[in-house]
Amino acid sequence: MNHFELRDGELHCEGVPLSRIAASVGTPVYVYSAATLRRHFNVFRDALRSHPQIGEPLVAYAVKANSNVQVLKVLAAEGAGADTVSEGEVRRALAAGVPADKIVFSGVGKTRREIAFALATGVAEINVESEPEVKLIAEVAAELGVKAKIAFRVNPDVSAGGHAKISTGKAENKFGVSFAEAARLYANASNHAHLEPIGVACHIGSQITDLAPMEAAFRKMRGLVESLRAEGLTVERLDLGGGLGVPYFNQPEPPTPADFAAMVARVVDGLDVQLAFEPGRVIAANAGILLAEVIHVHERPEGRRFLVLDAAMNDLIRPAMYDAYHDIRPVKPRGSETAVYDVVGPVCETGDTFTRDRPLPVLAGGDLIAFMSAGAYGSTMASEYNTRPLVPEVLVDGDKFAVIRARPTYDEMLAREMSAEWV
Repeated sequence: MNHFELRDGELHCEGVPLSRIAASVGTPVYVYSAATLRRHFNVFRDALRSHPQIGEPLVAYAVKANSNVQVLKVLAAEGAGADTVSEGEVRRALAAGVPADKIVFSGVGKTRREIAFALATGVAEINVESEPEVKLIAEVAAELGVKAKIAFRVNPDVSAGGHAKISTGKAENKFGVSFAEAARLYANASNHAHLEPIGVACHIGSQITDLAPMEAAFRKMRGLVESLRAEGLTVERLDLGGGLGVPYFNQPEPPTPADFAAMVARVVDGLDVQLAFEPGRVIAANAGILLAEVIHVHERPEGRRFLVLDAAMNDLIRPAMYDAYHDIRPVKPRGSETAVYDVVGPVCETGDTFTRDRPLPVLAGGDLIAFMSAGAYGSTMASEYNTRPLVPEVLVDGDKFAVIRARPTYDEMLAREMSAEWV
């Protein structure tokens, strides 16, 4: 469920008509529903909590999905932790009020500086992804005179995810240590004066719509926990990552959080371990839309019809990068007549195409449209390609809305660049 609905012939976000936001802020603009963020987080967490086998989980929202500090504040107020993959994301989580002991720091290429910052901050765990990284964390921890709490991210060699570029659990993917080396690394770390292994982690992909590969990976992880404990090693936490898919309108309904939680409960029954999860897309995707305006309709004699928008691939790159599908809805639909469009933006790339041969309600220059399910991996992946101002963001809560990231002016964009004294 989301809070984008037609009321009195116009698409609203909660109690605010989208045309009001467009008139105030301009387009393109991302619009987020605070009520949807809250609902999705609580539905996910409550599904897990309903199973005694799971207990009280750490639900660490994946900041990379949507990292705006105000979005994070909405989730932090509900009790969310944060899954982060850079110092910048850790800082965003802290700025939003997420307690350090609910922050997970992941990523395959953490720098010395980032590790030092995470240790000084006191994050819940650093997810270790390679043997060289173990050594680096140990060095930094020794320099700081602390003991680093770490969890080993293990690659279970299970394929999952809605696209090859977001599948992360196969042996050929860059993420995590292999099962073959996990026990040795865990044992060595357990004997190090400046390392404290507290658990193991996995994450096999994003936009997963079949629970079978997740269950296969989680059963492997359970077996690893049991084998480590059999060797006398302490394993307090099992981090099962994220990846649960969301409905993108043209796909079968994915498993619900309740389905996911029931599967997890079956897998971990009797294991007696604290569980952690890293949901991102399932929380944020349907909580946001990209609002754009039709510049004009370009019709060619051979019949091709281009719907040219003021939004472009730099604002929403998922279709160009992942062949992603987003439902497109007119903000003020009129009549039942439809036409077939190629929906494109103004960027100088053929890849600046959101969809081809899409039947849509008849549209004209000046009309507003909404890209649905754009709250995850939309604004966070946006850029200023073609010197297009970074798309702004708006948060709606009830009948109120606020700009939570402003569109920069051209002067502000140019002022960020430094002059070379010899030029």
